[in-house]
Amino acid sequence: MGLLDGKTVLVTGGARGQGRAHALVSAREGADVILVDVADQLSTVPYAMAEQSDLDETVKQVEALDRRAIAIKADVRDQAALDAAVAQGIAEFGKIDVLIANAGIFTNGDFWELSDDQWDQMIGVNLTGVWKSAKAVAPHMIERKTGSIVITSSVNGLEPGPQYAHYSAAKFGVVGLMKTIALELGPHGIRCNAVHPGAVLTPMTNWQGARDMFAGHEGGTEEEFLAGGRAYGILRNSTWLPPEAIANTALYLNSALASNVTGVSIPVDSGHLLMAGVNVNPIQD
Repeated sequence: MGLLDGKTVLVTGGARGQGRAHALVSAREGADVILVDVADQLSTVPYAMAEQSDLDETVKQVEALDRRAIAIKADVRDQAALDAAVAQGIAEFGKIDVLIANAGIFTNGDFWELSDDQWDQMIGVNLTGVWKSAKAVAPHMIERKTGSIVITSSVNGLEPGPQYAHYSAAKFGVVGLMKTIALELGPHGIRCNAVHPGAVLTPMTNWQGARDMFAGHEGGTEEEFLAGGRAYGILRNSTWLPPEAIANTALYLNSALASNVTGVSIPVDSGHLLMAGVNVNPIQD
């Protein structure tokens, strides 16, 4: 028996990376899956975003696990599109038991140099999109008096990071949103929690700009990038986490094992948050 036998799980940002891992881990544990992804390029995002072929591949991999899946192109900033996706999912599978609000983007820059578009797209996808995703499933879950919502925040929803002002603002914001959703939906039998990924190896993190960031200079190499992952956590043999590490934590939260867990944040970061900070570039006048 799987931990999600007979369940239906909706995953936003489900085309690849952490979203695909959520879909496959859920399917492995017995769930059918509804995949939602914009599958298009946003103007401020410097790395290549997912395409329709990525969505199709995730469906194929879910079906290889003998579970059903449907893929829906939708922008999480568009409430009508999300409402339609939920309606389509219910028509196909009869119900939605779980929402994994995973869709997210990453860009970076000093806060005083960020453009309005960079700020607006980041907050729109990573914060407002989570609110709209939860809005889309809430009436159905309230009617059924059951459900689980897992929101993807970040370690940078618990600590700041340089050049992350808009990203951290969104990821801190979803923690407050998560706690309020948990508070308001608890009386209806619905739980809501957050996972806080650390350094996870996905297409969103493994591109030249990210390599430069970890290297501390332009032209960062793959080895410098990998070294940054190895230095990120405190656990022995720490390195860049596979997306499945986050999906396994969400699996716990969505399963009966966590039936009395709501309103909590779980970091999955190899102990990164345990480490004392150090100023590696002190300036003294």
